Amino acid sequence: MIQDRRDFFQRLRQLDRRRQQAFMAALCERLLPNYVFYCQALCDEAAGRGDSHGLRVILDLVWEQLSVKEARIDFDRQADKLAELEPAANDESFGARRALDAVVALSALLDTLRGEAPDAVFEVSRTSKGGIRAFIELTEGEEDAERLGELVRRHPLMADELDFQEAVLQAVEEPVDRESLKALRRLGRNDGVSNLGLSAD
Repeated sequence: MIQDRRDFFQRLRQLDRRRQQAFMAALCERLLPNYVFYCQALCDEAAGRGDSHGLRVILDLVWEQLSVKEARIDFDRQADKLAELEPAANDESFGARRALDAVVALSALLDTLRGEAPDAVFEVSRTSKGGIRAFIELTEGEEDAERLGELVRRHPLMADELDFQEAVLQAVEEPVDRESLKALRRLGRNDGVSNLGLSAD
């Protein structure tokens, strides 16, 4: 578990842009099953709201860009496509909010591929942890802020998330090449299980 949050964020800040992008891509991989699960259960792909394959394709292009420096991918166009994949704004369901987390995280990652976005890596880290906090609040039914905070800190899902982010950070602090990126991608996919412990399979 991450013991010192300030140290963790300082280490994130010290990464070069490509390593930050690899960190974000791994976190996006682990958020993706929440979007897939939402589409299987709730969203209306026929109405053009929600397309898990479309999200998968965009994230695959990110990994391609990280692996092949000569790749020329129009990420402005991919950002436009991603915006169309957001859950409907009037869908306040829990599934839609967690699906939106995946879109928000991937959008922040695309921002770094399109230009300067120095805080994107922190946004992705917080988005993943925020979804877990919302899940714990929903499942535990705790409204008292202090007690909820304690529940979140002690909850196995949050402990797993902190361990996961630490493992990803350690991985990208090492030299990043094609093989290490493949290993990082496998780590992020987490056997198809999301940060909430959900599997679209």
